[in-house]
Amino acid sequence: MDNARYREWFPKVEDLIWNDLSQYIDLIEREGHIPHKEVIPKLAALGLYGCLVPESYGGLGLTVKQYVPVLIELSKMYAGLRGYLHTHVSATKLLEFATDEQKARIYPGIASGAIQLAFALTEPDNGTGTDITTTAVRRGDTYYVNGRKHLISNCDIADYVMLVCYTDRSKGAQGISVLLLPKDAPGFTWEPVGGLMGCKGAEHGRLNLDDAQIPAQNLLGGVEGNGLHHALEALEESRVFIGSTALGTAERVLELSLDYAKERVTFGKPIAARETIRTYLAEMAMDVYALRTMLADAIAKLDRGERIPAEAAMCKQFGAEAVMRVTDRALLLHGGVGYTTQRDIERHYRDCRINIIEEGTPSIQRTVIARTFLDGYRFPSFKEQL
Repeated sequence: MDNARYREWFPKVEDLIWNDLSQYIDLIEREGHIPHKEVIPKLAALGLYGCLVPESYGGLGLTVKQYVPVLIELSKMYAGLRGYLHTHVSATKLLEFATDEQKARIYPGIASGAIQLAFALTEPDNGTGTDITTTAVRRGDTYYVNGRKHLISNCDIADYVMLVCYTDRSKGAQGISVLLLPKDAPGFTWEPVGGLMGCKGAEHGRLNLDDAQIPAQNLLGGVEGNGLHHALEALEESRVFIGSTALGTAERVLELSLDYAKERVTFGKPIAARETIRTYLAEMAMDVYALRTMLADAIAKLDRGERIPAEAAMCKQFGAEAVMRVTDRALLLHGGVGYTTQRDIERHYRDCRINIIEEGTPSIQRTVIARTFLDGYRFPSFKEQL
């Protein structure tokens, strides 16, 4: 999308988020589910499902720099709806590796909101990557898949699940592929996992695959063995999106804390005059600024087409830790009232905890960072970036 169109479009997104979608917060918090029949048409009307779909297929064709503010704004308003859109849009990244036939078949429906996506990597009894055990065996024009996935967001509404599985276990990492699992595939069922601490709304279910039948034409890219490579590249971008989510929540919580510090009066003066409160605010602002700077660098690299395994993991991990620090201090600043539902601090405090486990645990992020540098990666000279 060119900059002129973007400047006209984004204020409409902000209006949708704050003056329309915000009305669903209480309902989603109470019932734990997003009213899909109402929300999907609203998001589709502004093309939000097709944020990363090329314009040639009917999408918006946003750059990462253009898309991230959408996530930030949603995170400021309600993390549950952020997670819902994030899951779908991040899964579309994998379609960059699809065949021309697959793109023509699926992209237009994604762009219009008629096709919803989910991404399935995590398993209940195994680690991720090469430790997965879900296996697909091809017989003729059909893959027969057996295994389990869990904590799969949007699995209740997904028309296709981007399923990571082995197509040849003997080849190790080179034997992993991605299959586009249709929601009506024989042998495929799903079940709810249970309620969430925060970030409510999107379903996080368990997928059961018992000789589930997937057409061979749904092998992503048409070639077996590229699945782990494709998934890891998609995760890099998604981890930057998680960092952006953390930034949105942290910025909002800082704004609310600044307002409350001026509003709350004790012993005859606003608590903003107290050194402890100013220390909290200063520390919160430093975390926000540091995260903004990290994200700006990573986003620029993504839009230049660079691979950023270390930077993406750092943005994700630092962002998750920073937003937890910010919400911790916001709770201290607000005192008892912050622990009640009278203020949004309580909800933001709960919601942001999901950032630490989305797209990989802290140990995974640190492993990726250390391995990348041990393999020879180095930051460019700082003077080269000025």
